[in-house]
Amino acid sequence: MTEFLKVIVSTVWDVFPIVFFLAFFQFVIIRKKPPHLPRLILGIVMVIIGLSLFIIGLEQGLFPLGKTMARSLAQHEFLQKTANADLTNLTWADYYWIYIFAAMIGFSTTIAEPSLIAVALKAQEISGGSISSGGLRIAVAIGVALGIALGCFRIVTGTPLYIYIIIGYIIVLIQSAFAPKAIIPLAFDSGGVTTSTVTVPLVTALGLGLSSSVEGRSPLLDGFGLIAFASVFPIFSVMAYAKLVEFLYKLRHTEE
Repeated sequence: MTEFLKVIVSTVWDVFPIVFFLAFFQFVIIRKKPPHLPRLILGIVMVIIGLSLFIIGLEQGLFPLGKTMARSLAQHEFLQKTANADLTNLTWADYYWIYIFAAMIGFSTTIAEPSLIAVALKAQEISGGSISSGGLRIAVAIGVALGIALGCFRIVTGTPLYIYIIIGYIIVLIQSAFAPKAIIPLAFDSGGVTTSTVTVPLVTALGLGLSSSVEGRSPLLDGFGLIAFASVFPIFSVMAYAKLVEFLYKLRHTEE
């Protein structure tokens, strides 16, 4: 209970600037009382309580779970059983269960991401159904899965992060020249909304747990950076999905 009260106080301080500026513009600039003021106040209180519970849940649930899974899959005993590897001469290929787990975590958390669901539904609504909500979410989830798996490969091998990011954005720029123009802004937004409430905690914990388990890796230098992969890869997976849909549409009409 003491811990919960501390988090409540911390959350109030975090939310206060937002509430202050909204109230300032409402009462000082617009000079108009907002409708349903009691309901707004109740909503703010619920936001504070919800954020507090979410933060406690991260600290006690998702972060420990992600770290524990990463450390368990990177333990020498587990690697010896699954890869039959010489523990004195491990290679990046011996960590294949880490890559599979990372891809599955990336895919499942992205599918459940509330912000992505909201964007996908709006995209389907505005496009008149030409952009499928389910198809968009799956395309983004595949991109995140591949990105996080590659990010774990980077941690295991210890290669510099900037190389992957530079190559990733070069591919994005090339794709942008050939992708349907209507999908490009949505693709970039899709890369941003993936790094939200569900994905970030688990992916961050995965990176920190893996970097602390692989010999020669620093959690500070190597543990962070997976979120960057989760932001870049969905951009070109969505544009690839758009090109595929466009190709199938033209093929269907050509046959007709």
